[in-house]
Amino acid sequence: EALQGLTGIDEVQSTAKEGSASVIAELSEDADANTVFQDIQQAVSRITTLPEDAEQPTVALTKRVREVLDLLIYGDAPETTLRELAETVRDQLLSADGVTQVELDGARDYRIHIDVSSAQLESYGLSLVEISSRIANAALDSSGGSVKTDSGEILVRVAERRDQLDEFAKLPIISNANGAVVTLGEIATITRGFDETSNNSAWFNGKQALSLEVFRIGNQTPDGVSTATRTALEEIRNSLPENIEIAIRNDRAEIYKQRLELLLKNGFLGLLLVFALMALFLEMKLAFWVTMGIPISFLGALLFMPSMDASINMISMFAFIVSLGIVVDDAIVAGENIYEYRQRGMNLIDAAIEGAKDIAMPVTFSVLSNIIAFLPIMFIPGMLGKIWGVIPLVVCTVFAISLIEALLILPARLAHSKPIDKRSRISIWQKNFAASFDAWVLRRYQPTLEAALAHRYFSLAIGSAMLMIVLAYAASGRMGMELMPSVESDYSEVRVSMPVGTPENKIREAAKVVEQSAQQVIDEYGGSQLSEGIYTLISNDSVRTRVYLTAASIRPISTSNFTNIWQQNTPAMASTQSVRFASDSGGPGSGPGLTVELRHRDVNSLDLASAALAEALEDFPQVSGIDDGFQKGKQQFDITLTDAGRSLGLTAQGISRQVRASLLGNEVLRQQDGRNEVRVLVRLPENERT
Repeated sequence: EALQGLTGIDEVQSTAKEGSASVIAELSEDADANTVFQDIQQAVSRITTLPEDAEQPTVALTKRVREVLDLLIYGDAPETTLRELAETVRDQLLSADGVTQVELDGARDYRIHIDVSSAQLESYGLSLVEISSRIANAALDSSGGSVKTDSGEILVRVAERRDQLDEFAKLPIISNANGAVVTLGEIATITRGFDETSNNSAWFNGKQALSLEVFRIGNQTPDGVSTATRTALEEIRNSLPENIEIAIRNDRAEIYKQRLELLLKNGFLGLLLVFALMALFLEMKLAFWVTMGIPISFLGALLFMPSMDASINMISMFAFIVSLGIVVDDAIVAGENIYEYRQRGMNLIDAAIEGAKDIAMPVTFSVLSNIIAFLPIMFIPGMLGKIWGVIPLVVCTVFAISLIEALLILPARLAHSKPIDKRSRISIWQKNFAASFDAWVLRRYQPTLEAALAHRYFSLAIGSAMLMIVLAYAASGRMGMELMPSVESDYSEVRVSMPVGTPENKIREAAKVVEQSAQQVIDEYGGSQLSEGIYTLISNDSVRTRVYLTAASIRPISTSNFTNIWQQNTPAMASTQSVRFASDSGGPGSGPGLTVELRHRDVNSLDLASAALAEALEDFPQVSGIDDGFQKGKQQFDITLTDAGRSLGLTAQGISRQVRASLLGNEVLRQQDGRNEVRVLVRLPENERT
């Protein structure tokens, strides 16, 4: 509510979950991000009604993280061992040249658990809250200032920080005047483990796994980061235990290389084709200089890209591919017209001037019409506008430079080129070919053209009939239309959402069902020629299973076919919220085909409406993977204070803290251990919590 009246916010989406809440504010197109960010910070800081135990809200301006590749560290090892190895591999990668940012994905946070039984609490007359307070007061690391002496300044520090389990065990909890001390280790069991409220777990090819994500920052390129990572892994693999392996998956540099190779291949074929045809019909030098219009236009666009805040990426390379087939037309028209004046006997300079003057107007308007056709893309709002906005910048720059090349630079080159020796073999061969072609035009093409002109109504009728046939075919629905087609990926994925509070064993059963059906399809359609492995991640109440497929040139079936067969072979699973299969690579065109947003103040009305809509959509034959978007939440026990409880001096806040400490654990400390933040929790033993 504090954000509703702020200027510059277009839409606010809020999500409340157990133990956390997130609010995402989408800014308006004309808003200044830093100004709105400061306004939001001030608005949030003025809120005084947050729960007492809530942490300080974190406000951040979202930035896009550019991931390069994923590393899967897997093997037959306990979670603790695998986590330590993953931390070691991350440190080794960060020490390598060319790798700057590596993050763990799907790993549970470290915890130190201090379990105190009810019997111990009763025998010493303590509560979990009291023990937590005594630990927090004893395990303290704080500055005490400094003392100036003749030998220099000496710092004073209270250094009672505890890092190891035996250090916590020696903490005094009870002491009396006689000097008797009861330590924490005498009344509690102290263990180091992971966050038990999170059921995050992953495995690859049936073995427990952890994922490392490698990112690029600043001016780093995908190819550079990928190469540096692969080079570092060659040495890292030699230091790993025999039962631990590392697999590289989702290398975006490979996609980047494929797009770059496509651009270079198309550019080379375009140059070769233009040069060959121009050399066949015109002069060799003329063909060469006309062909040079393509690389000159592209290099000129590259020169201006930094000033337009554009880089060489997947989208800008696509823009170059789009403009590749258009940019050379202007130079061909100009070169051919200049050649025509040469054939009439004009000298080189006069032919270049007259040829350029003749086509200046039509070529200019041709280029301007192409520029106008791409300009509307610059005004697409929202995220799509940010993605595709670089296309008109690149294409229009290429077109503008090609116009200058065709009207000014090319005629100047041709005007000062040396005359061609007409007695050379190439000139004689070109002359003979031109004569043969002219003869074919006079004998075959000209009579056909004269007949078509003589029977113009019949010719018009044939053309109109062909146009009507094409339009009827398109209108019949046989020719599909898709604004944002999804791009097929090198992996197939299924996401299974379970109701909130589903037991972990039920979630693992659903994961096994999905894995087994995927393995059956793999065994039936090629085995190792089809798949490189199956990765499954359980996070909270959802399962994500991803089948990594081999290269498109190797695998016997496509990703979409594999996904369809996998979906058909997966049996129905009870108690699932939704099951969604996907074969696209993400980005525009991916995700659900249709999303409907319902709004209402009453949650029960929303629940009924979403269920009714989902039921209605199931009647459509081509609709699948429907998710009504509503989750009921976990079962809940409500505790209320009786009059007897109040008469004993109990309070709702006191009971709340006692119950929370007993079941979830009372947080005592947060300490930094290397890269990780470790929380220390005091709680009841597992058998009493259960």
